[in-house]
Amino acid sequence: MVDRATKMKAVLALEDGAVFTGRSFTGPCETTGEVVFNTSMSGYQEVLTDPSYCGQMVTMTYPLMGTYGVNDADVESDRIQVKALLVREYQEFPSNYRSQRSLRDYLRANRIPGIEGMDTRALTRHIRLQGAMRAALSTQDLNPDALVEKARQSPPMAGSDLVRQVTCTEPFMWQGGRPVGLSGGLDEFEWPAQGFRVVAMDYGIKYNILRSLEDHGCNVLILPAATPSGAIEKLAPQGLFLSNGPGDPAAVTYAVDTIREQMGQRPIFGICLGHQLIGLALGGSTYKLKFGHRGANQPVKDLTTGKVEITSQNHGFAVDMDSLIDPDIRLSHINLNDRTLEGLVHQRLPLFSVQYHPEAAPGPHDAGYLFDRFIELMAEKA
Repeated sequence: MVDRATKMKAVLALEDGAVFTGRSFTGPCETTGEVVFNTSMSGYQEVLTDPSYCGQMVTMTYPLMGTYGVNDADVESDRIQVKALLVREYQEFPSNYRSQRSLRDYLRANRIPGIEGMDTRALTRHIRLQGAMRAALSTQDLNPDALVEKARQSPPMAGSDLVRQVTCTEPFMWQGGRPVGLSGGLDEFEWPAQGFRVVAMDYGIKYNILRSLEDHGCNVLILPAATPSGAIEKLAPQGLFLSNGPGDPAAVTYAVDTIREQMGQRPIFGICLGHQLIGLALGGSTYKLKFGHRGANQPVKDLTTGKVEITSQNHGFAVDMDSLIDPDIRLSHINLNDRTLEGLVHQRLPLFSVQYHPEAAPGPHDAGYLFDRFIELMAEKA
């Protein structure tokens, strides 16, 4: 039965004074974070567990959520990463053969607010017009003025290093579709005899990226974000992968320094935040988008082939293409909605990156060839 005790009023107040109301379907709550929207029709479990959403409250534009429940196989990290989930209508009774629990039970077990009955169309329109911004959500303090002030006192996304909140604390391997700890630590680590040796820097890495690398014949060792270049050199990987992650890329200066030192040493492939960090390491700059790209239907043009890919994306910052003045840098992909930079290739160094998510599931598979390109670069250097 529906737990009527959890159907309490909730108020969402944005830093610009806009106020929206709804009902909690998970119990009492109060939190702050940047409020953003995602246009995907499905995939709420992947959204919830994507570390790139750390520090954010996510509203889903598709009105009905919870229809197919939650399972243990489709998570993108070891926990829910969002600050809150905002939906128009929550479906209490899931219907899917893979479902293991309801969305409500999943959120409550992780102490994450779930809010329904919110005018998600109006909220999305407001964000599109005014931009993503800080917000405060509460079922306890229903005073709009007080909540607006709490939103304004919360940390802004610009300038925030959220990578430290989501990165692993110890190195681990990805084997057989799951994370495996190192019994003897890095000092006793030895690469398997077969397969490409890949070090993946964990800025908030999604599990499906690791699944994709393993499916392409890679032995993947995942390292904490602040691991220095010297430690990577001792491991002698054949390739370096730079993951997605949350927050402002310009604040992750330690990662930029490491990437700059690694350039030219081995093939490098970056996705999302990894792409932005590569742009910074190449001497470019990044900026905050008005409301970001979050969804499974973003059109991106491959400037090499002329083909248009439908891509899955989740990012709030972008690389300023005019800031990349190195003549060896070639812009490889561009977003057809707003003409922002979606990919780059270095013509002298074995290095490339994309802003979108070729590994995304559920989502389009148009960009799966990028993992093949990474394998080809490593094979050439072998």
